[in-house]
Amino acid sequence: MNWTSPLYRLYEHRLIGALPRDRMPAHIGVILDGHRRYARQEGKADLLETYREGVAKLEEFLEWSAQLEIPAITAWVLSTENLDRTSADLDPLFIVLEELLRAIPALARRLGFSLQVIGSIDLLPASLALAAKEAERDAQFGGWQFNLALGYGGRQEIVDACRSLVSGLVQSGVAPEEIADRIDIPAISANLYASSIPDPDLVIRTSGEARLSGFLLWQAAYSEFVFVDPYWPAFRRVDFLRALRDFVHRDRRFGR
Repeated sequence: MNWTSPLYRLYEHRLIGALPRDRMPAHIGVILDGHRRYARQEGKADLLETYREGVAKLEEFLEWSAQLEIPAITAWVLSTENLDRTSADLDPLFIVLEELLRAIPALARRLGFSLQVIGSIDLLPASLALAAKEAERDAQFGGWQFNLALGYGGRQEIVDACRSLVSGLVQSGVAPEEIADRIDIPAISANLYASSIPDPDLVIRTSGEARLSGFLLWQAAYSEFVFVDPYWPAFRRVDFLRALRDFVHRDRRFGR
C-alpha cells in the first residue's frame, strides 16, 4: 500500500473510528529502538542524520498522541547502559538530544503538554543536563504529561525510590527499628521518578525486539506490551494505530 495515498488515509480513519474511547490507554510507554540498525539498513553513514530522523519521529508521535487525547506518554530515548557506548555513537546522539530539549518548550506550548525528564541526569554531559533542566522548567503547559526518559534505568529508578523513601523517613524522625515496616508497595510507588501519573497501560517497543530491557520495571507489572518490527525512524502512524487496536481488544485482568 502507498502510505501517502487517499486509500491509506481512509484506512487510518477507519482504524481510529474503531478505537473505543473508554478502552484507550491513559498512559503509553514507548521504547525508541533501532536507530543504528536503521542506519545500516538504509546505508546511512552519518548517525547524526539518523538520530535527527528519530527525533522528528518522536515529535510526530507526540502529535499523534495529542490528537488521540492520550493523557500521558513516557518515551525512552537514552538508557544508563547506552552511556557505555563509544563516543562515535554517543556524541551525535547527545547533539540531537540537546537540540530536542531546546525545541521542546515550543512543542509543548503548541501541543499543550507538560514535560518531566526522568533518569540519572547527573550522568549526562553538563550541557545536555542543563538543557534537560531548562526544558523541564520552560515546558509546563498543563494538559497532558510527557515524560522523557533520559539516562534512565529501571533498576536504578527502584534503587533511587528506596533511597528517597528511607531518607524521607529518617528526616521525619521515624525510629530506625520502625523503618522496615514503613517500606511497602504504595510507599515505593510514591517515590518513583514520575509518581504522579498512573502506571503505563501499554508499552510499545520498535525494532522487533521483544523485551523491556529495564524500561519502567516497577510500573509495567500489568502493562500490555506490543512489539513492532519497524525501526523507530521508520515507525508510522498506522503502526501506532494498529498497536492501539491490539490493546483495546485485550482482556486485562491485572493478575486476577
